[in-house]
Amino acid sequence: MGAFQSSPGQPEYVDLKEKTGFSISQIRVLHTRFKLLGHNGETLKRDHFNSIPDLACNPIRSQIIEAFFDRRNFRRNGEGPVDEIHFEEFLMVMSHFKAPSPRMIEERESVRREKLRFIFNMHDTDDDGTITLEEYRHVIDELLSLTEDLGKDTAKGIADAAMREVASTSMAHMEPDEFFEGITFEHFLKLLKGFEIELKMNVHFSMMDTPTFCK
Repeated sequence: MGAFQSSPGQPEYVDLKEKTGFSISQIRVLHTRFKLLGHNGETLKRDHFNSIPDLACNPIRSQIIEAFFDRRNFRRNGEGPVDEIHFEEFLMVMSHFKAPSPRMIEERESVRREKLRFIFNMHDTDDDGTITLEEYRHVIDELLSLTEDLGKDTAKGIADAAMREVASTSMAHMEPDEFFEGITFEHFLKLLKGFEIELKMNVHFSMMDTPTFCK
């Protein structure tokens, strides 16, 4: 996608409003962040995200960054990673963090499903439709990476125990020699039933502070 001008009424902004559900003012705020983060360039690469202070100490920073370069999150039915993104792709990914409108009650379940799919994709790193034990171990390793008292063997044991619990919850009955291949998206939905992700996974874009987001 080409360079954007500053006028909020231009066709590109109006088109993105229709695609993402963001207001024109929210798109303008996010475009400002995009330009600051990319040093006024037309695309962002992974290195640009490495400069965000708030991500530096986040234990799952690698998954968060990769989510922005994952075609599955662009709402275009694509697959696989990309090396750089334009503003439209950036906005599509950010739209997963948009709070549902009070007038979207009838769409709340679809919003919830989209947000859970986004989280699932973050951990299904090989894009095979399943969060495997190895992928789950990697998540646990990163989550516990800031806890110096826990070694790799302990982290592995926590991941294995958690996956066994998932297996017992997801599968009605498993034979002793049956292998649990991993968490499918349908299992994931079942595990998080009742968790109001659509109300929790939100960012108030009009309240974002430019220096904090992009310094």
